[in-house]
Amino acid sequence: MRSPGPSPRSPPAPEGYAASVMDSSSSAEGTGSRSGPRRRDRHGRGMRGPVAPPQVPLSASRAEAFRDLVLDSVERLERRWPQLAEVEFLVTDVPFKDSPGTADDDGESAAWSDEAVPLGRALPAGKDRPARILVYRRPVEIRTKNRDERALLVHEVVVEQVAELLGLAPESVDPRYGQD
Repeated sequence: MRSPGPSPRSPPAPEGYAASVMDSSSSAEGTGSRSGPRRRDRHGRGMRGPVAPPQVPLSASRAEAFRDLVLDSVERLERRWPQLAEVEFLVTDVPFKDSPGTADDDGESAAWSDEAVPLGRALPAGKDRPARILVYRRPVEIRTKNRDERALLVHEVVVEQVAELLGLAPESVDPRYGQD
């Protein structure tokens, strides 16, 4: 068996090299005395730590943020109208012109033409399903420039659809409708 001496391919180590290596492994930078998991490898690569504080929602997608806006609006209305707890509020990306459940009683396509794209839709309760209110994410996002405008428009759409479902005027569903 071979002795663990210097490799024939590598140059010999300089004097004092072994002592400096031994000193660096026993310092606070080494693995022996560190208190906690090692985050980076010896080349400075690897995990460096959190990118942002834990309370900042970095991973929230636009769809999740939009859904949260709809839920905020619904919670605001449920305080005044407790019967909305039985209504399903759904968010879809875009409206489909000939999707199931969008035909009127006389069989015609639902209430939108080529000129106007709906922002939401109210579907009354059926015999085996609850009433539903759909809010279409992409048409609302396209019509707004920032999060505040989007929140206002989402609330207006939800109020309009709730009013249609309940057979009331939007102003009676939310007294602040149209004021913002």
